[in-house]
Amino acid sequence: MDIAAANQEALRRLLAAQPVLVGTARARDVIPGMHDRLVLHAGPPITWDRASGPLRGAVIGGLLFEGLARTEEEAVRLVEQGEVVLEPTHHHAAVGPMAGVTTASMVVYVVENRATGTRAYCNLNEGYGKVLRYGAYSEEVLARLRWMNDVLGPAVGAALERMGGLDMKALIARQLTMGDEGHNRNVAGSALFGRLLAPHLARVGLPPDALEQVLRYFADNDLAVLNPVMAACKATADAAHGIPGSTVVTCMARNGTDFGIRVSGLGDRWFTAPAEVPVGLYFPGFAADDANPDIGDSTITETVGIGAFAMAAAPAIVKFVGGTPREAMDATLEMYEITVGENPAFGLPPLDFRGTPTGIDVRKVVRTGITPRINTGIAHRRPGIGQIGAGLVRPPMACFERALEALATALGR
Repeated sequence: MDIAAANQEALRRLLAAQPVLVGTARARDVIPGMHDRLVLHAGPPITWDRASGPLRGAVIGGLLFEGLARTEEEAVRLVEQGEVVLEPTHHHAAVGPMAGVTTASMVVYVVENRATGTRAYCNLNEGYGKVLRYGAYSEEVLARLRWMNDVLGPAVGAALERMGGLDMKALIARQLTMGDEGHNRNVAGSALFGRLLAPHLARVGLPPDALEQVLRYFADNDLAVLNPVMAACKATADAAHGIPGSTVVTCMARNGTDFGIRVSGLGDRWFTAPAEVPVGLYFPGFAADDANPDIGDSTITETVGIGAFAMAAAPAIVKFVGGTPREAMDATLEMYEITVGENPAFGLPPLDFRGTPTGIDVRKVVRTGITPRINTGIAHRRPGIGQIGAGLVRPPMACFERALEALATALGR
């Protein structure tokens, strides 16, 4: 199969994906290879000595949550002595926003691609403020995680079972017509998610106080749908991976130190370079000097053609990431120059329902000098503090250049 045919096959698989949110479960029960001494993290592989502050904070929090450590010092000792293992979520069919830390007893969303029968996983969204995904691990953070594990996750899982699953492709398509781009702005999608779940949540036997708490979670959290959207995107991207000769990117992810990509025709190799610091807006009291380099698996959204690739649909996002409505339109238009095709299922109203640019081609990135655009949150560089803003960032070009060199070698050119 030549490159053009291989890329068309990758595009076909991206467009044919049918991700359905089928339930929730404990990570150890469903994530391939998960065990009690394994901590999953966002981005390409990294060692503890090179880990960024927010990733370190989230790992410490994860070990405290699991009861493997009683103090921050014990948690650090466990990692340094190799008594727990750090591995990328992407090595286990999973993704996680920001630090992406997922431990064995955490409840995760389960998404099945009905076109392939394969599954992908993502943890639950904690909401705003001091949260584990940004490296915070105070008792307040841990108490929130315990409630999510004991009440929220099982309730949502029971509701999904009553519903027979939730079509994530249809939900994403609809939220794009309602002003979301599916990465940093999920106001409409989260409202839809809560509205679809609500009548079933009312029937799963929750005590009144617990039901109120769960409904309050969906009422207050405009990012509630982000995590199942990410799992849907992971299930979609994985379907296009492993096609010999294909130059389509099937993974973009950051661990707070390195930015990494994987390419369909190059197996499970990572191509990495130092992550950039996002440019954006900061919460009161914080500035660019406080920011950690880019972090998180949420770039799986841009990988399959939403997020910054769908910015034209979400002019309101510019108030959060520091741009203008014209720039939102330009962001989407530019991405058509580096993609193999368009996704007609994700029509953009401001572009006469033109499909989102889909299937990043490494060759086009290097030839044009245009790197993918990314919307992202900004974490404090020190562990234990959390989110300090949101902004825009691009991957380092070196990732794509190294992948292209490897493709040339693999193809004997």
